[in-house]
Amino acid sequence: MKLIIGGAYQGKRAYASLQYHLNEIQWVDGEICEPEDLYQAGAVNHFHQLIRRFPEIDWAGFAQELCRQNPQIVIVTNEVGYGIVPMEKEERVWRELCGRTCTILASFADEVVRVCCGIGGRIK
Repeated sequence: MKLIIGGAYQGKRAYASLQYHLNEIQWVDGEICEPEDLYQAGAVNHFHQLIRRFPEIDWAGFAQELCRQNPQIVIVTNEVGYGIVPMEKEERVWRELCGRTCTILASFADEVVRVCCGIGGRIK
């Protein structure tokens, strides 16, 4: 599994497509897909939005099961834990859930890359 992280609009998806030779049909989008779609996908963009849409899921368990069932998936997600801490409790809970889930994914990942300005820096 590959985990691509970085800020919004930094070229993460384009980097992943080029680096891992992914075509359009292999991608699912966390803004509209169902969690189960990731078990068959080649890659997912906006993973952080999938977490936002389904906060009731046991994301720690899901992350482990995803790595078991689809060890070749490329996961692209925004880093959402930087900056000002939101006043709304739901936003704080979501940010923590994203961070904890990505920590689990990173522990299983073969490779973790942070993308900034379209340039990937391998951190694992």
